[in-house]
Amino acid sequence: MCGIAGLLDYTGNTSSSDLARLTRIMTDTLIHRGPDGGDVWVDGENGVGLGHRRLAIIDLSQAGHQPMTSQDGRFVMVYNGEVYNAEDLRPDLSQKGVQFRGHSDTEVILNGFTHWGIEATIKKLIGMFAIALWDKKERCFYLIRDRLGIKPVYWADTGKQFLFGSELKALYPHPDCPQALDRNAIASFVRHNCIPAPHTVITGIQKLMPGHILKRDAAGSQTIQPFWSLQQVVESRQIQNRPDTEIINDLEHLLKDAVKRRMIADVPLGAFLSGGIDSSLVAALMQSQSDQPIRTFSIGFEEEGYNEAKHAGEVARHLGTDHTELYVSPEQARDVIPKLADYYDEPFADSSQIPTYLVSQMTRDHVTVALSGDGGDELFGGYTRYLTAQKYGNSLFALPQPLRTFASTMIRALPPRAWQQLIKVIPASKRPSHMVDKLYKLANVLKGNQDDYYRSLVTHWPEPDQLVKGAKEPRGLIWEDSVQHLIPDAVERMQYLDTLTYMQDDILTKVDRASMAVSLEARVPLIDHRVVEYSWSLPDHLKIQHGVGKWALRDILYRYVPQDLIERPKMGFGVPIDAWLRGPLKDWAHDLLFDENDIFHHGPIQQKWDEHQKGERNWQHHLWDILMFNAWYRKWRT
Repeated sequence: MCGIAGLLDYTGNTSSSDLARLTRIMTDTLIHRGPDGGDVWVDGENGVGLGHRRLAIIDLSQAGHQPMTSQDGRFVMVYNGEVYNAEDLRPDLSQKGVQFRGHSDTEVILNGFTHWGIEATIKKLIGMFAIALWDKKERCFYLIRDRLGIKPVYWADTGKQFLFGSELKALYPHPDCPQALDRNAIASFVRHNCIPAPHTVITGIQKLMPGHILKRDAAGSQTIQPFWSLQQVVESRQIQNRPDTEIINDLEHLLKDAVKRRMIADVPLGAFLSGGIDSSLVAALMQSQSDQPIRTFSIGFEEEGYNEAKHAGEVARHLGTDHTELYVSPEQARDVIPKLADYYDEPFADSSQIPTYLVSQMTRDHVTVALSGDGGDELFGGYTRYLTAQKYGNSLFALPQPLRTFASTMIRALPPRAWQQLIKVIPASKRPSHMVDKLYKLANVLKGNQDDYYRSLVTHWPEPDQLVKGAKEPRGLIWEDSVQHLIPDAVERMQYLDTLTYMQDDILTKVDRASMAVSLEARVPLIDHRVVEYSWSLPDHLKIQHGVGKWALRDILYRYVPQDLIERPKMGFGVPIDAWLRGPLKDWAHDLLFDENDIFHHGPIQQKWDEHQKGERNWQHHLWDILMFNAWYRKWRT
């Protein structure tokens, strides 16, 4: 796991020494991603600079040092990530005459390019990667990102230089780095709490899309082509028609292989454990393939409704892991907030970034690598919105549109304060949390169709163009009619969209930045691309059955952990931002919300702030979006 940065200079006016200086300055912004060493390689004649910061995981010797050159001298590469099947590929290359200096996966990838070609090699790889490659012979530059977008890479073409880096902050030091804010991308941010790829907060800087190869040749022409896509997986899938036991047994075998491959490291490793299905399954499969107790880590909170540590502890005791837990005080959690703009150098507002950082920080005190259970919900039907859509969707949307519109109007006819009084007739023990908010969300759903239902659930600010001054929100994947034709089933369509948007731009971004901020490598076995492909061959009932999601994963997990240790209502990985904004964060938030940066119209923000303070509505997510943007703006733009 590492950080990469560099540039191509088209002008021919930059000396080798200046190339080296600029590359090093850019790369050194990423020391947190690679504290174990760093170096740069330059080709002054062709204007190429490649920089690397190393977090040593496999082959800790100098033989694993980057930038690295292929044995034949043709390719030079810097690379961020891990490839878990390198040892499977090594013998073939040895037979072709490659004499390996060490046992790093970097060396396998690089010499694979020589003997198999670039795209053919990439398609052989199992893992996570962002690769920058210079081909001396053809004078071509390549930028490559893994299939699911686990590892990030940003790029910009200034007209004079091509810049790239693992994070935005790596591009900023270059004097020609674009500076203008992309207000359209900011509009997307306040809808989604993150900025969907390929956009960034800066006009002229892009994220390379997952599963793509960017190529620039000596003439300056550029192409970006996919080498893998989830759309192709869905189009070519064949739903399995075998006994359920056979399908689930094969899934277990595949998951065990995905986990075992990610247990390869020359440094200590462990696993995040929340006590939920996904993290418990990863820990169970790790322990089943280890001859000693694995290390597991969880954090807890004193606030009721936010603490999963006791559940994680019970799972750890059953599995026999070497478990470490940290109970975090509200003060410790709040102390992280001022640092978030440093860790997330692009606006990012999923408040679970706080506990994700805290558990990463605690874990890094003990190990250098941690396996995470991310991805299970998207692939195997775990989110509540999937269960709700399957249970109520068909009957709800079968109602005549005029009737649904009337019901929506009636809900909205009463103000929040009136609904607060009405729902008091329901006993507190039986009253759903945030019931008024859910009623208004239902009103929005009733007005549209099943795709509108999904959009409403993944939307914070529903009319971002009216909030962000001078913005026109780009319509992304969730608006494309082609998705409905590709996947007729509404629940599967939500899973598909979540995998390509929410998982990539929110979940994986959150985990990458939080873990790398403390120099911890996070590995995600449940989104091994082979597992992703297999999940799309499962019949529906092995994802959701009897109103219960992740049916196949549960079946496997219960072979290792008693069901009663797992069965409980789904709990988000978060902190009580709603209460904090009315209490200890109130003054800080009020000052930051109304920052004079000329980005937002303050009227809608003021309305939500007032309603939140009165307890009429819970606008924590909407307000957190603005707070995190303004914190980012203060850090990086003033």
